[in-house]
Amino acid sequence: MGPFFVIILILILASIRQVNEYQRGVKFFFGKFHSVVQPGWRLIFPVVQSMTKVDMRVKAVDVPYQEAITKDNVSAKINAVIYYKVTDASKAILEVENFWFAVSQLAQTTMRNVVGEMELDELLANRDAAAKKIETQVDKASDPWGIKVESVELKDVVLPDNMQRVIAKQAEAERERRAVIIKSGGEVIAAENLAKAAGMLSSQSGALHLRTLNTLNDLSSDQSNTVIFAVPLEILRAFEKMGDK
Repeated sequence: MGPFFVIILILILASIRQVNEYQRGVKFFFGKFHSVVQPGWRLIFPVVQSMTKVDMRVKAVDVPYQEAITKDNVSAKINAVIYYKVTDASKAILEVENFWFAVSQLAQTTMRNVVGEMELDELLANRDAAAKKIETQVDKASDPWGIKVESVELKDVVLPDNMQRVIAKQAEAERERRAVIIKSGGEVIAAENLAKAAGMLSSQSGALHLRTLNTLNDLSSDQSNTVIFAVPLEILRAFEKMGDK
């Protein structure tokens, strides 16, 4: 009986498998799916049983640069990072051969499709919306695999050099257009104020002369200026009459 118990003990020790807290085990019995194994030490008897461990933690997949053509026929290179986790270990093993590779390929294809549905200006201005659309489509397609997509972030959008120069010229022209509009608007406001001021001065007797004297007073503060101006005859006659008196 001694050797028999030793063989049994060795068999049991050889059958011990450890499943970590962040893992789940997919257990097979004679090649058929049996159950999902929870964390801890588990007995998996050789030959008749087998187990595949699945990491349940959130994974970050760097999607490489993809050549894509936008809706307005502009070539662009985009890359992104996708965060996902396995929610059903059995589906991740039974429904797809390599879920990590499958999610990466699915993300690449979806990125090209989403970019093809957007114009360049829309893609550059609404990168978050593009990332959200990619996330929704990848999550829906990978749901049968027991995969949950947490988020997708567009890391970079690279345009050809000639397109970058065109965009720079467009931005410069837009800034010049805004500057001209602002300047012309200021000139319109200034002209309106001047018209109002001229109307007020012309409506009051002597107001224009008073304004002239105030202007001369401002100019006289600088001794380096020599001012020559024409005085209306009415003012000269008024001064002469005052002198006679």
